Amino acid sequence: MAQAELIKISNDEGLAEIFIPVRAFECIGASAPYDHPHVFLDMGSETEIVCPYCSTRYRYRAED
Repeated sequence: MAQAELIKISNDEGLAEIFIPVRAFECIGASAPYDHPHVFLDMGSETEIVCPYCSTRYRYRAED
């Protein structure tokens, strides 16, 4: 069975909050060479999570 590829999200604009259509993803900070260690984040049943490296708040928003 094929697995869906994990989405990698960067915050090049330095936003405090980003809305995303998935609950599990990989935060990479900003694009290289300004990235941080790539960290897997999973909201579970919650609707938001904060990256422990860059402090970006990710909020789940389902696609219309």
